[in-house]
Amino acid sequence: MDKFLLQQQVLERLAEDLLQAEQAVRAAHETATHEENIAENKYDTLGLEAAYLATGQARRAEAIRQAMANWRQFRPRPYDASIGIRLGALVCLVDSDDKQQQLFLGPDGGSMTLVSGTQLVQVISSEAPLGRAMLGKCEGDEVSIQVAPIRQQFEVLRVL
Repeated sequence: MDKFLLQQQVLERLAEDLLQAEQAVRAAHETATHEENIAENKYDTLGLEAAYLATGQARRAEAIRQAMANWRQFRPRPYDASIGIRLGALVCLVDSDDKQQQLFLGPDGGSMTLVSGTQLVQVISSEAPLGRAMLGKCEGDEVSIQVAPIRQQFEVLRVL
């Protein structure tokens, strides 16, 4: 699996998300400023609600722009067993039911599932509980996280 191609997929998906967020900002702004939505009394809040929505959508768009900048600057390095798993690692975990999952550890803002060939790859941040638990681990090590009342355990099968 090519980490560079995965990075490009993340950037493409973020660009799509940004386009949608910007369209939502424009639509909410138009609604908020449309002459038909001028409040006629204190209970007429459609324009005010649309303004709040436009502000929230603008914040979301800015967060996506920041995530895109982080992903553009990101340079995944090859796995080094002496350091262990770090940002940029492509990790295959296996659970107690022998179910495997592919994880790509990347910068914040790129949490998504990608398709690489016939495999699904979950992109996670090192700030996510599983991402944090994997840092420094090597092939053959165990990784465990607590999810509500359930403790999940995995084995690091391979790292690229």
